[in-house]
Amino acid sequence: MSSLVLPSRPLSLARNVISTPRAYFWSTPVILALAVFLFVSQAPGVIRDFRISRNPLVLENGDVQNGRCTTRKAIFIDCEARLVYSYGGRNYDTEVEVMFVDFHIGDYETGLVISADHPELATISLGLDMLWNRIITLAVFVVLLGGMSLGTIFLGLRIWRVKGQLRRPAVLTPVPVEVSAFDPKRGILSITYNDKIAADKTGRSAYTRMKKGEEPLIVGQANGKAIGLAVRHGNTALPVLLDARLQRVELTEDERSTALAPMVRQQERAPALIAEARRTASIWKRLQVFLGMLLLIVVGTVGFWLWYVTSSTTPFQSPGMDINNLMPAPLNEWGCEQLKRRFGQDRAPFGCVADDFTSWK
Repeated sequence: MSSLVLPSRPLSLARNVISTPRAYFWSTPVILALAVFLFVSQAPGVIRDFRISRNPLVLENGDVQNGRCTTRKAIFIDCEARLVYSYGGRNYDTEVEVMFVDFHIGDYETGLVISADHPELATISLGLDMLWNRIITLAVFVVLLGGMSLGTIFLGLRIWRVKGQLRRPAVLTPVPVEVSAFDPKRGILSITYNDKIAADKTGRSAYTRMKKGEEPLIVGQANGKAIGLAVRHGNTALPVLLDARLQRVELTEDERSTALAPMVRQQERAPALIAEARRTASIWKRLQVFLGMLLLIVVGTVGFWLWYVTSSTTPFQSPGMDINNLMPAPLNEWGCEQLKRRFGQDRAPFGCVADDFTSWK
């Protein structure tokens, strides 16, 4: 891999050599809005039910009206009801809504529960049964969505700070970078590259766009990915990917020719390297999608199995019985113990049945 020799004086770079992905401009506010909406809509109900759980009182004569549960995205259950009750000589009428994650199939049974200390606080018993489920679900999604939005805001601020620093001339230091993605659209080549192979690597990723006719300065290949040449501009946080003709750097034509002369042989191979890197990126992307779907299926199956053996209202629930039967022996034994603890007075379901096809094994 030949090195690029640039003049030792401070050099200027072309404008917009570091770009902000367009998705940042719409995804960041959308994700942040979802996090805020989820917290504002669910946190008050979770806090209310947590207060009720400290001293709950079941009202047998309470009236749960218009109770309805809706399944969203297969596992998210959203239940709402109107609660009408009397306590201590006063009448109360309130609306409640609870959201949790469950694999339940069928109806839910619930009652009316109030706080003995604060009778104006009321909820459905289902909300208390799923309280920790709701707390964990809310915390996970708020932290996940909030973290994603704050992360994109931080990266956006870093990009804008770097773009401000690049306006001033500085000494440029060539460094190799790994080109991880090429995305040609409407005459614009969008490129994602990672600073993780230089001796003073930062591990950071950057994003740039090149106009029609421009190509990145490719100098080699490693692990199926093209290696491009970038420059560090002084002490800026992100390296700048160079183009094959060095038009991004303010040089005289003689300086440009002198710098590119040792790299002629690498540039002859650049189109083939870029084409191969694009194919590799496409294959890797498909593999990631496949592995992601496989992981989702595994997590969903294990989650459904856990719900079946610990929370199902019947031991004769399919495909819960089939999944439990296919589990490794230690997990199957544990699952059968959970089911027997709750339904031991009934005959055993498939997966936990003994040789007589009736009793528990």
